[in-house]
Amino acid sequence: MFWDKGGGNVSEGSRYVDWDAEQVTRYLKVDPAEGLDDAEAQHRLEKVGPNQLVEGQKISPVTLLLNQFKDFMVLVLLAATLVSGLLGEYTDAIAIIAIVVLNAILGFVQEFRAEKSLTALKELSAPMARVKRGGAWTRIQASMLVPGDIVSLESGDRVPADLRLIQTGNLYIEESALTGESVPVSKNIAKLPAGDIPLGDRKNMAYLGTMAVRGTGVGVVVHTGMETEMGKIAHLIQTTETMETPLQRRLEQLGKILIVVALALTAVVVLTGIIHGHDAYKMFLAGVSLAVAAIPEGLPAIVTIALALGVQRMIKRRAIVRKLPSVETLGCASVICSDKTGTLTQNKMTVTHLWCDGRSLELSGSGYDPTGEFRQGEEKILPQRNASLKRLLEIAVLCNNARLIGESTREGMLRRKQESWRVDGDPTEGALLVAGAKGGLTAEELSKTWNRRKEFPFDSERKMMSVWVEGAKGQRFLFTKGAPDVLLGRCTHILQNGRPVPLTETIRAKVIQNNEQLAAMALRNLGFAYREWSGSAPEREQTAERNLVFVGLAGMIDPPREEVKEAIRTCRRAGIQTVMITGDHQTTAVAIARQLGILKGGGLTVNGNDIQRMSATEFQEKAREIQVYARVSPEHKLRIVKALQEEGHVVAMTGDGVNDAPAIKAADIGIAMGVTGTDVSKEASSLVLADDNFATIVSAIEEGRSIYDNIRKFISYLLASNVGEILVMFLAMLAGMPLPLVPIQILWVNLVTDGLPAMALGVDPAEEDTMDRPPRNSRENIFARGVGWKILTRGLLIGTSTLGAFWIAYSEMPEDLVRSQTIAFATLVMAQLIYVFDCRSTQTIFHRNPLSNLLLVLAVISSAALMLGVMYYPPLQPIFHTVALSFREWALVIVAAALPTLAAGGIDLLRPARRLVTRSH
Repeated sequence: MFWDKGGGNVSEGSRYVDWDAEQVTRYLKVDPAEGLDDAEAQHRLEKVGPNQLVEGQKISPVTLLLNQFKDFMVLVLLAATLVSGLLGEYTDAIAIIAIVVLNAILGFVQEFRAEKSLTALKELSAPMARVKRGGAWTRIQASMLVPGDIVSLESGDRVPADLRLIQTGNLYIEESALTGESVPVSKNIAKLPAGDIPLGDRKNMAYLGTMAVRGTGVGVVVHTGMETEMGKIAHLIQTTETMETPLQRRLEQLGKILIVVALALTAVVVLTGIIHGHDAYKMFLAGVSLAVAAIPEGLPAIVTIALALGVQRMIKRRAIVRKLPSVETLGCASVICSDKTGTLTQNKMTVTHLWCDGRSLELSGSGYDPTGEFRQGEEKILPQRNASLKRLLEIAVLCNNARLIGESTREGMLRRKQESWRVDGDPTEGALLVAGAKGGLTAEELSKTWNRRKEFPFDSERKMMSVWVEGAKGQRFLFTKGAPDVLLGRCTHILQNGRPVPLTETIRAKVIQNNEQLAAMALRNLGFAYREWSGSAPEREQTAERNLVFVGLAGMIDPPREEVKEAIRTCRRAGIQTVMITGDHQTTAVAIARQLGILKGGGLTVNGNDIQRMSATEFQEKAREIQVYARVSPEHKLRIVKALQEEGHVVAMTGDGVNDAPAIKAADIGIAMGVTGTDVSKEASSLVLADDNFATIVSAIEEGRSIYDNIRKFISYLLASNVGEILVMFLAMLAGMPLPLVPIQILWVNLVTDGLPAMALGVDPAEEDTMDRPPRNSRENIFARGVGWKILTRGLLIGTSTLGAFWIAYSEMPEDLVRSQTIAFATLVMAQLIYVFDCRSTQTIFHRNPLSNLLLVLAVISSAALMLGVMYYPPLQPIFHTVALSFREWALVIVAAALPTLAAGGIDLLRPARRLVTRSH
């Protein structure tokens, strides 16, 4: 930077943490008492630019819209539109254009919304900052801050730039959006050891976009704009490419195959017909009709409709889809990288264990709901009958500045009253209030018998907080809570059975042992003590906080969501690995992972420093076995996602913070939290969980698998039907027979059979084993796992059966070509309508109840009615070259139409069962 006089580049955030405050201010050439003068500040602003997150080169909305028409399948559709127009089929042409425009609009909206990630990120920047300029404090636009500015922070302020703190007064900063740590972090000015220190452990730094929640502080600006930690995330979002979904890849492959095969086959049909003496013009029209029929122009529309209907079902299951093609991506997800705080856990600190009177107690209940029981094993403990436990809870509630707020709601037909609870204040103190309320000791009740007269606030040096209280009967006490090891050193007695007894070394060792046991469970522990007081209020905490009576310990944690354990078990059954990625401490992460069943025997746990030391090759090899990542940075999360993708995994990444956004965007499917998630994470995501519930992901995976299965079903149906149509014409031309179908009949078959039945397949109920099979290989061809075989065999049978019916009818009455063509037309339509039920199963038509999808039954009836309309409504008969058929002729049609599906089903029953078996990652 411009003030760097040979000292090297200092853009790394860790450069300043191992310097003391004087070194930093001297290096940045600023006097903390005076700050920068206006001229120097302006000079630096010209050098480094405004303190803003810079957006990358933006694509104009018009360009975004035009880009939607470059897709290969869109070009195929436009070609089909031209062909339909040349045939005079303006209805078809208009329908195709409508499909193209609809797809373009959907794609445009998705991409336009995706580009808003950085806009949401910029909103985290503080609009104003309190800065010292020329020896006086003043408020300026945060965008005008420069390195070297002296900035003041108070409770409620958003940090306006990256700061090296030089003064702190009980300063706590909420950094969860940046680091993933679930509780506010205590800050100080002490320099840290040299080396690469994880972001969450840089206690002498304050970062842009985080929030001061308690105390005061002063810091010197060390980085602004894109040089800040938030700026690095912005850069990652800009440079991270959004992954193309497996569905998009499959449809692009399908489009290329269809256009080549369809044009080649129709050209062969036309040339063969001309060689056999058919009229060239009629053969051209027939060939063009076949081309239109062979390219299923309705496929993108049906895919869109299937996805849209799936989206509606997912909304009912609390999953909101932002990008349609990503719905089915979950169906082949093989790894879910989940953030811990708020995703696997409740993001609500909860007291779960206590120790007092020499006994270890467990406290039930979850979140901030003040309902729970105190138990020692099977025995229920009542605080009102246990003097030591009651005193511990009294201290916890009175030595406390948080508020527990209950909000009444009504839900259900009977308007049943519900309570929704939240904490106003520090989450740790909120957890203590909830514990007290579970024991019947609320702040409101205690305020009737105890009055707080004086407070000694918590600070990071003393590591404790005290209040001096006076009872209704004139009794006076000092109530204290704090770090157990520090508090124990101030105690001379311990409360046992409601009475103080001397704190011997044996008892002290027992307290320390129980504190260590709770810490080994990844609990955050607090100790509680008191002192009876006589005389006036104490003046200084140094004299007041001694000769205390130790009461007990409380251990708290951000607990796992109750339903997540079962969801992870379901994921494992479905062949999906769950990996925890968190910015929290490794001990806490491991404890939660073990409780949830994520961390199993042989699974590895690493932290950010471990990742930093690994080479790319080493890390990629280890990524297969690592189940828990702790203390990671945004860059690490991105590296994890990419390493897993390199291993062939389809990665779903969940998160709620700004720090998660780059990895969410890079993942095959990014999942953001709807309640606690930041706008940045939501804008970068493909899927938003409305209830922040990991279990909802399991529902989304099931829906995604079902949707992809249904897409494969109607692709199988459409293409086998089209193969049948082409083969009817192709084989007839090879045999030198008359045209079995006229062009208008080919187009009508396409219209009647491709629409409603295919859409009904798109909402087919999921098969029973959907979540009992491993994820499919994302690289598989769309024709894999028997679909290609099904298309070819059914298409061949439909084509030969239709041609057989035509040949039988034509042999009997060669003079009545129209009747023979009508029989071929009816046979082709009915064969496809029967075959649609065969498509519902991954095996054969005999494996599913045909009536279990009533929409499909209605769709088939509707299509059959349309076919009968052009055969029996006189005004339409000359247009479609049809006649009414006799009962005998209908018998021929039904037998010929049913034969392909029944014969193929019999053949498949004799083959080894073909299930949806895929490679499990």
